[in-house]
Amino acid sequence: MSQGLHLELVALGILSAFIAYSLLSRVIDRSILTLPIIFMIVGYVLSEPLRTAAQPEVLDEGKRLLAEITLVLVLFSDASHVQFSKLKQNWRLPARMLVIGLPLSVALGTLVTWLISPEGGIAMALLTAAVLTPTDAALGQSVVTNSDVPEQLSETINVESGLNDGLVLPFVVLGATLASAGIAGASTGGLALSAITQVVLGPLAGIATGWAVARLMDAAQSRRLIVAAAEGVVFVAAAFAAFVLAEVIGGNGFIAAFVAGMVFGNSYRHNLHFVREFMDGAGQILTMSSFLVFGALLLPEGLAHASLKTVGTAVLFLTVVRMGSIWLSLLGAGLKTSEMLFLGWFGPRGLASILFTLLMTDAFDFPGEDELLSCVSVTVALSILAHGLSARPLTRRIGKV
Repeated sequence: MSQGLHLELVALGILSAFIAYSLLSRVIDRSILTLPIIFMIVGYVLSEPLRTAAQPEVLDEGKRLLAEITLVLVLFSDASHVQFSKLKQNWRLPARMLVIGLPLSVALGTLVTWLISPEGGIAMALLTAAVLTPTDAALGQSVVTNSDVPEQLSETINVESGLNDGLVLPFVVLGATLASAGIAGASTGGLALSAITQVVLGPLAGIATGWAVARLMDAAQSRRLIVAAAEGVVFVAAAFAAFVLAEVIGGNGFIAAFVAGMVFGNSYRHNLHFVREFMDGAGQILTMSSFLVFGALLLPEGLAHASLKTVGTAVLFLTVVRMGSIWLSLLGAGLKTSEMLFLGWFGPRGLASILFTLLMTDAFDFPGEDELLSCVSVTVALSILAHGLSARPLTRRIGKV
């Protein structure tokens, strides 16, 4: 069988999985299975055929491009749904989790990683903790949309998952630059300054793009200049415009996309339905593809380098690091212990951790890349299974507390 035909058969298998999932989506929603579980398994099954059918450099370039596209759109979309007006009513819990819990997670995660693998150095420990801190809105949807979960808890999970991937980006960039400096023997001062520049100029590009596009869309809507189908085009273009503008002026494009989404969502005066429609359609295909790529290209490689250290680190991040940090951040907030533990447990790791790792390993050279990939792969795989399978029973229980 020729390589071209082999690749076409693999592509047909992937498309068949997309179609089958969509046709059975209502049934799947009522089961314990989730989209990430299904496509991680599909990807893992197709791993060997895919590697055989395609050139390694094509796969590497493809997964990097998919990572960038998906992360820009996810950051912009998640941030656009965070409405400041709603946060006024229920801002204390997510604020505690983001302002106190997120830095605590990074700090505690850095300490845990360094204690388990001191040979990697503090910079690699910081990078590992940073990429494993953000939670995945896609993995948490079954909890957020469940009517058994009290509205205060579901709204808190939704806001936190929408904001923490953007807020953790500075830690990711700083960890990667410092780890890269360690192997290159370069001056960390220059790299640290570059990281600070990215963190400062990125938000500025995001604010300018988000506000300008919101104003232009409002004007077009008011004058009936835009058709409904074109609204999704503006959404996609705005996300990437923020990214490109930030890269041009020396800022971080992903931080810019996140900030642009938040400014756009709170400046735009009309209905944001087109954002949800896009992410429910084309956005879901990107999410499917990302988890499939994770199962096919990252998970096998991660498992090949897995050890007791990486498995132990993964378990600690999902339990002690995440749950301990969130529990501490919520002390005195008036919640029951069961509610604090519920919020701590439902911080699933997924898309953001995968994409941050792909992008950082592509953009930087640093020691221990195999160990980082293994740690992230094992953590995400365990999270996909544990949080996916526990969502339904735990949401029923929290509703009865």
